Amino acid sequence: MHLHAPEAPGAAEPAGPRSWLAGDHHIHSRFSADWEPDPAGGPPRPILGGDSPYGIQRNAEMARKHGLAWMVSTDHGGPNHSKLAYEQAYPELLEARRAVPEVIQFYGMEFDTPGADHSSLIVPHTHDERERLREVESRFAKREPHPADPAWDTEPRMLEALRHMKDMPAPPVVIANHPSRSAKGVGVYGLTTPRELRDWNDTAPQVAIGMEGAPGHQAGGLKPDGTPDPEGARGSYRNAPTMGGFDQMTARVGGFWDSMLGEGRRWWITATSDSHRHYTEGGSDFWPGEYAKTYVWAARSHDDILDGLRSGRVFVTTGDLISELDVTAEAGGSRAQIGETLAISRGRDVRVTIRLKDPAGANPAGRTPEVARVDLIVGKVQGPVADRAADSNPTAQVVRRFGPADWRRDGEMLAMSFVLKGVAEDSYLRIRGTNGAELEPTPDPPGEDPWSDLWFYANPIFLDVR
Repeated sequence: MHLHAPEAPGAAEPAGPRSWLAGDHHIHSRFSADWEPDPAGGPPRPILGGDSPYGIQRNAEMARKHGLAWMVSTDHGGPNHSKLAYEQAYPELLEARRAVPEVIQFYGMEFDTPGADHSSLIVPHTHDERERLREVESRFAKREPHPADPAWDTEPRMLEALRHMKDMPAPPVVIANHPSRSAKGVGVYGLTTPRELRDWNDTAPQVAIGMEGAPGHQAGGLKPDGTPDPEGARGSYRNAPTMGGFDQMTARVGGFWDSMLGEGRRWWITATSDSHRHYTEGGSDFWPGEYAKTYVWAARSHDDILDGLRSGRVFVTTGDLISELDVTAEAGGSRAQIGETLAISRGRDVRVTIRLKDPAGANPAGRTPEVARVDLIVGKVQGPVADRAADSNPTAQVVRRFGPADWRRDGEMLAMSFVLKGVAEDSYLRIRGTNGAELEPTPDPPGEDPWSDLWFYANPIFLDVR
């Protein structure tokens, strides 16, 4: 079985050198509105600042302060919200781009996903991006019609939306937000299910590309003064907690993410702030980039950042635990990096080399966390599963745990390697690491200090045995 990733639409050589660019694709502004009845009986009227008080420029300024190179403005929808976004939010985005040129800013929204929870909708930067978002939101966002229409909130309608997006001249990207926030327990999913995500990815593999590995609202366990809130939950995951700040779909070795990768799917993870209101102002959020970062290996352009997301050239981290991560798989003179595929002869040894930067400076909490362990995880690729609700891949396992005695340090850089002997089957490998001592991330208790429990994850490299 040979693995072939679907070609990204419009992919081209980058216009400039690539580097690790930190970003956030889930950020709210004052255009995530509340709504009040219209006395004349028309659609409810928006109350700006109802769900988030910040302007788009303010978000961009904080993104710049916290080291982000790119961001996506993703406001909630609502009745006739496409009109609000078109007439008011987009002009403010243009102003923010002019005021904060250091941050590459995408237009998008938190899509009110038919038949599921929410998802980040990222629109390519084109001359008609304003029209393209209105086209999708006005036709498919489940909260758009007034009066509300249950027929807009069905799984088949989401697949119709994805087919439409796939056929657009410049297809957008869709990433499932906080996929297990409504789950009732481990493996007991809520609004977003494994079967749905498979259906999305099958329908439009270069549009529905992945999910938030680490959701936002990570300050949910903090009071405004920074002390623990015993009633608060990281990520606002109140029924099935996050694990090390990550969604159960990502955090469990051999769980849903490994199940998707075990089918050979190019299904990637990200990390976001889901910033609505800062925790010091009574919210449950950090600023964009303050706690979670999604690093994309890309040139400083809208097109290459979006190509990097589609292609899985991505690692994620919390608390600035690391700021660079290079993973290389080599065999027979060929090599592949994060998001790529290495073709090898059956039985060939594969050397995995990991280089990461553990920054010496303090993070926004004034702490200087250190990497305590790095894990190499390997799983088999065995093709499509018979049960589309499957959320496990028993072949996935940690094959090597690296500690300080196992790596070479050169200033802030750590380097380590391992040889996978005689690889005989299609496989994938992925990397994660932590500042803690837990061998596996455990459920996060209410009131946990998010700065004390940090993890990073890289997207996989696939091994195609021929």
